[in-house]
Amino acid sequence: VLLDVTMPRLDGLEVCRRLKSDPATRLTPVILVTGQCDLQDRIKGIEAGADDFLSKPVHPMELRARVGSLTRMKHLLDVLDSAEAAFMTLALTIEARDPTTNGHCERLARQAVALGKALGLSHGDLQALHRGGYLHDVGKVGVPDAVLLKPGPLTPAEFDLMKKHPDIGDSLCAPLQSLRTVRPIIRCHHERLDGSGYPEGLKGDEVPLLAQVVGIADVYDALTSHRPYRPALTPEQAARHLLQEAAQGKFAQAHVDTFLCI
Repeated sequence: VLLDVTMPRLDGLEVCRRLKSDPATRLTPVILVTGQCDLQDRIKGIEAGADDFLSKPVHPMELRARVGSLTRMKHLLDVLDSAEAAFMTLALTIEARDPTTNGHCERLARQAVALGKALGLSHGDLQALHRGGYLHDVGKVGVPDAVLLKPGPLTPAEFDLMKKHPDIGDSLCAPLQSLRTVRPIIRCHHERLDGSGYPEGLKGDEVPLLAQVVGIADVYDALTSHRPYRPALTPEQAARHLLQEAAQGKFAQAHVDTFLCI
């Protein structure tokens, strides 16, 4: 999008701000054209989210070069977005293998974000929680159906196979730089503060905060969902279970208290 800073009604800075604040257009490259060379105008343009600047009079060859450069960057971003969307689709496909987990990813993403907001986390962290809610179990693509869909308790050997899914998911997402903030959630959402979790048995502050948030929401949603080997617990029963686990040191008491109040 080419915008003149000085335009009737909305000026170019305000149009740029609106484009960059809308998820549907935030990655669209914006070039601001201005006849002013004042540093403050460029700073305002950067704050509005502009990707490049041109000063009048605009030379056609420079304009084509700037547009070509930003178009190439946009193409690379589109490729990354497509890859991330493919991972999201894969996560939902894995969920669809087990009819008892229908809607789990969506609920988990919603509950994790709600807890993150209540804890005052940043916008970037909330985005990671939303993506992590959908992608936390993507590594189950490497778990055999005989284990994943078993209508009863797992044997120790089967549980060892199941415990590999955080590592598998982390390895799958490793090539995507855009998922760097989500990978700790995928890898550590089964870790517990007392060191009883997996895959590494992390303790205390070693467990990433976002993984702690998703872990609480994951346990609650699992408890309140039907499983082949047990009926769903009531919200009250699930709350008591979470409080017990907090008392045992598996979760932060303050985080569980906050979750149960949202």
